[in-house]
Amino acid sequence: MSGKEEKEVEISIRDVGVAFCDNAGNHVQALTGVNLDIYKGEFVALLGPSGCGKTTLLRSVCDLQEVTEGEIRISGKTPGEIRLEQKFGFVFQQPVLLSWRTVKKNVELPLEIMYYSKADRSKRADEMLQMVGLSDFADHYPGQLSGGMQQRANIARAFGLRPDILLMDEPFSALDEFTKEKLHMDLLQIWSETNKTILFVTHNIQEAVLLSDRVCVLSPHPGRLSAVVDIDLPRDRTLEMKETAHFNELVSKVRNSFEGGSV
Repeated sequence: MSGKEEKEVEISIRDVGVAFCDNAGNHVQALTGVNLDIYKGEFVALLGPSGCGKTTLLRSVCDLQEVTEGEIRISGKTPGEIRLEQKFGFVFQQPVLLSWRTVKKNVELPLEIMYYSKADRSKRADEMLQMVGLSDFADHYPGQLSGGMQQRANIARAFGLRPDILLMDEPFSALDEFTKEKLHMDLLQIWSETNKTILFVTHNIQEAVLLSDRVCVLSPHPGRLSAVVDIDLPRDRTLEMKETAHFNELVSKVRNSFEGGSV
């Protein structure tokens, strides 16, 4: 489909604010007045410096953080309803794989919790491991894998329940550049094959531009949506695009969209 008017809004964020008390009892306004539509099958990056509320917004979408103003609707339902329907997949910065379970058994864990049969768990885990290129490591333990391979196992686990929406919170920030670039391409390949909606938190401008359809820039104190930048690079994306003049123009456009002109 071409043109946002032809696409289905999957996540609707309206006048959202989030406030809470910190450990010292101080009032913190983490987000204020956020309005954003995210379309079905879209790859959207939430970009901003530490403390801008991008992770708070991500957590609000998936019902891990209660909003105190406005509302979020996902396909017409509340985040809580969507969470109960198991339509979210989560990939966080640290893979959090259980060291005493094999890679395959880690991927099976959400399916086990949801009472899938042993045969169905095994079949689905095999499919997910093949998708991320880890079939040969199914019987290894997390400690035997590199950081990049652990994160691929984490992605496989997130896709195990076949979620509609994948939520990713700085999943590659702890990895070296070579591994990160490989996983960027892996993720884009998986996304093109599955057509899932991805909401991706990052503080890396180049990463946001390379991966996403749109970059949503958040500014802090309190967190607010200061700009939305369309990324008109062609699909499929390649690492070579990072060397082009247009890519660098987009990076500059995103950088200059921060209030104050810098991250």
